[in-house]
Amino acid sequence: MPIDPEFPKNQKVIGKHQHSDGQNFHFVWGPGRTAEAAENEEVKKAYEARGEQLVPLGVHGTMVALDWDSCIADGACIEACPVQVYQWYRTEQDVPAIEMQNTASAGTGEDHSREGRKDYTDKSDPIRENDCIWCMACVSVCPTQAIKVDQSNLEYHERASGTFNEELAKSSAPPPHAH
Repeated sequence: MPIDPEFPKNQKVIGKHQHSDGQNFHFVWGPGRTAEAAENEEVKKAYEARGEQLVPLGVHGTMVALDWDSCIADGACIEACPVQVYQWYRTEQDVPAIEMQNTASAGTGEDHSREGRKDYTDKSDPIRENDCIWCMACVSVCPTQAIKVDQSNLEYHERASGTFNEELAKSSAPPPHAH
């Protein structure tokens, strides 16, 4: 089952993955679920080889959202992204993915290829979500449909971070239709 298109409505924030620039971050939405990653033989073998448990992880990001439970470490999104929003998370921190819910990453992962992954336990991380240009290249190439790019999800991000301006939203809303 691909990413839930309504994940911000159906899930809650379970973590905050900081960018080490001190300004940017993305939320982690959960609870996670058993999905494509848990059914993929290469992924299961990689977890077993590491001695790590394959657990539900949730969705990383809001406007550029990647369901880590559906991600099978294919890497097509990393190669397709023209502005390098994604990196392999294990490039910086080679820890179990569940530990990435509340951490910081520098976003310095420089290998933007499939070969950059450590193994099939690695996940594509939208660490530079704020750099997205809405081209949808990543969405179109993901084999498990684990990615949702939706600029209108900015409101969910702002509400969760306490920066949503209700008055501004009301003033910029289109006028009601006159009948």
